[in-house]
Amino acid sequence: MKSDEYLEVNRDLWDERVPIHVGSEFYDVAGFRAGANMLRDFERAEVGDVSGRTLAHLQCHFGLDTLSWARLGARVTGLDFSAPAIDAARGIAAETGIDARFVVSDVYAAPEALGATYDIVYTGLGALCWLPDLGRWASTVAALLNPGGFLYLSEFHPFADILDDETGMTVTYDYFDREPQVWDEPGTYTDRAAATRNNKSISFTHGIGDVVSAVIAAGMRLEFLHEHDHTLFARHANLEKHGQRYQRPEGHPRVPMMYSLRATRV
Repeated sequence: MKSDEYLEVNRDLWDERVPIHVGSEFYDVAGFRAGANMLRDFERAEVGDVSGRTLAHLQCHFGLDTLSWARLGARVTGLDFSAPAIDAARGIAAETGIDARFVVSDVYAAPEALGATYDIVYTGLGALCWLPDLGRWASTVAALLNPGGFLYLSEFHPFADILDDETGMTVTYDYFDREPQVWDEPGTYTDRAAATRNNKSISFTHGIGDVVSAVIAAGMRLEFLHEHDHTLFARHANLEKHGQRYQRPEGHPRVPMMYSLRATRV
């Protein structure tokens, strides 16, 4: 694989899926326009009060989480490599009257593209698997933070990805496989039956140790690492939905399905 092939392939995939996602029930843009906040309860609790603080959201897709932080009082900037996604984010911001800045850029070029530093750098769910180099990512985050500012990351737990898709009870995939994962699948997570043309993607597996070690090596002090026993979609076929959460049936052993961490630039 060429060094930048993953970027070109994945950008084509995400560009095509932006309008599908914007129109989906999964994202509920109509609900957001009506005043809903799309952040998860544990994220709001763990980040705390953001009033008046500057916040950069890396890999923001079309910006609903970014704009949700703005609704809580943050001065926000969202960054994504997909121009159609950023166009959609700017449109939703204009429609809702929310003050936000959105920039098109690869995440590794964020310090130059944004030209600013922030009190908080936020990275949301489903982002890190698209990045091949966690050390470079963590250094990018550190370069974006003001002294005393912090990274807040919430992500899907890599342990859940090694279990079989049906029951989530059998170890099927290799946790320590760090080779690029090449997929060719039509549709998207919001609509498996959607007609799509750019179906190839290249993703990367990162263990919890990889993430924590990269953050510490970049000069940030880990404040906490929390693991959560639920996820936000039907990751395994036997998960039960409780409100916005998908959890294992009662009586089944629980496993970590999401995690969150906070680390401060010293």
